[in-house]
Amino acid sequence: MIFNKHYEYAEDDHAFLSPSKYHWVNYSLEKLETSYNNWEAVKRGTRLHAFAKEAIELGVKLPRSEKTLNMFVNDAIGYRMTPEQILVYSVNCFGTADAISFHRNLLRIHDLKTGVTKSSMTQLEIYAALFCLEYSVNPIDIDIELRIYQNDEVLVHEPDSIEELMSVIIRADKHISAIKQL
Repeated sequence: MIFNKHYEYAEDDHAFLSPSKYHWVNYSLEKLETSYNNWEAVKRGTRLHAFAKEAIELGVKLPRSEKTLNMFVNDAIGYRMTPEQILVYSVNCFGTADAISFHRNLLRIHDLKTGVTKSSMTQLEIYAALFCLEYSVNPIDIDIELRIYQNDEVLVHEPDSIEELMSVIIRADKHISAIKQL
């Protein structure tokens, strides 16, 4: 059999009504609509992150306003931050900070949230822990400011300590690595 060629689709593309995420076959029409709207919101968020990265890299500030995206981009440019920086402790534990900088012993990590789900500073604290682990920085010797940009407001957090999270990462990584050896 000669199968049809679908050049407009990549092998890793997935349709909303994908067989690999088959639970939609049991959804009511209302739940299907909600799920679709969430799926679209995730795609929009991905595009907004890509736009923000490009604007930050080019140094193109957005009009001054209280809008989430504008504040995030403008602050990242103003603080000379690096967008979409991968932080790696190990193959088991890594992540991408939306914007990060380390100047004069001040670690800044900013996170752009485009959805409505309540966010948590724990994610940013983990990024800070990953930074300290990857770059062998003692968190006691630096200041840390974490920011979440969401719903047209900025939440600012200065963690007391991230050493415990660093220990959790190290312990969890060792455990997962041991499991992989079995």
